[in-house]
Amino acid sequence: MRITLLSLLLTVLFVTTKAQPPANYYNTATGKIGTDLQQALHDIIDNHTSVSYDQLWTSFKTTDKKSNGKVWDMYSDIPGGTPPYEFTFGTNQCGSYGGESDCYNREHSWPKSWFSDKTPMYSDLFHLVPTDGYVNNRRGNYPYGDVASATWTSLNGSKVGYCTTPGYSGIAFEPIDEYKGDFARNYFYMATRYYKEDNGWAGSAMTTGSQFKPWARDMLLIWAQEDPVSEKETARNNAVYAIQHNRNPFIDHPEYANMIWGTNAGITDEQSQVALQVYPNPAAENCTVTLPPEFTQQNNTFVVYSSTGLPVSATVTITGDKANLNLERLPAGFYLVKLSLPNSHTTYQARIIKK
Repeated sequence: MRITLLSLLLTVLFVTTKAQPPANYYNTATGKIGTDLQQALHDIIDNHTSVSYDQLWTSFKTTDKKSNGKVWDMYSDIPGGTPPYEFTFGTNQCGSYGGESDCYNREHSWPKSWFSDKTPMYSDLFHLVPTDGYVNNRRGNYPYGDVASATWTSLNGSKVGYCTTPGYSGIAFEPIDEYKGDFARNYFYMATRYYKEDNGWAGSAMTTGSQFKPWARDMLLIWAQEDPVSEKETARNNAVYAIQHNRNPFIDHPEYANMIWGTNAGITDEQSQVALQVYPNPAAENCTVTLPPEFTQQNNTFVVYSSTGLPVSATVTITGDKANLNLERLPAGFYLVKLSLPNSHTTYQARIIKK
């Protein structure tokens, strides 16, 4: 079995135009990492001012308006190009629809069935966005994921099909590359705003309560890195802040995502870490990892991280109880190999030196 992990630039890209939070807004998060940082951020953005579900129509006019006054719909827009159609606020509000371009509605990017239709997340603007009603319906409550062979494709290139992201092979919805980071940071917000406030949430193939399953966590980190914070997100963060009086920390501070879910992602107080055996180490181009007895080729997450905590490109070939890692495309340095098994309280990992 060959698994080609998505590649990432090992250098962090910074956005020059960033949302400006109030002075000292994040002071209590300073110096924290992991779940301590997540808890601190939760406490900062908790207890926001909720709007009603009906009020979202009005809110969208300030949070999701293009420079030409049209609705900013990430399921139909083509950044830098000409979208196949555009919606006018109010005039094209759903209603009924029979196909793409008929009308826009209110998309729970984190599907409402995952949190069992509870409030206040039901109308939280940080994950609710205006989208084409028909495309929204085609997405349904499928998780986001990478799709190689689509069974359906929207006019802007969003896709439905079987997921090719390592760790999940069910049906998924893939937005276009230019908006993957937007949705990833929406999800980081949800996992933090509702951290330990997810009692009764149904969960999904992507989530357990408000927290990510390993495959989803790693994919979202990749999406966020490959699609950095945009001016659109900056403006939206400020607009939502004016309404809800809280912010998305992962737009203000993109680095927080890796500080919470990076190389120590998925390790909780109840979990243990076991060292994997690697030979040779240091390695020039290839090394072999001995896998634990309970390893299977299905439903596991096998990821290589850079020293900065980001998933990187490495080809993994698994034969029996051995995994061969091809590291030839990686620069010299330290890397972390991490293996997570389903329904296990143990995470296996090893530090590798690439010569």
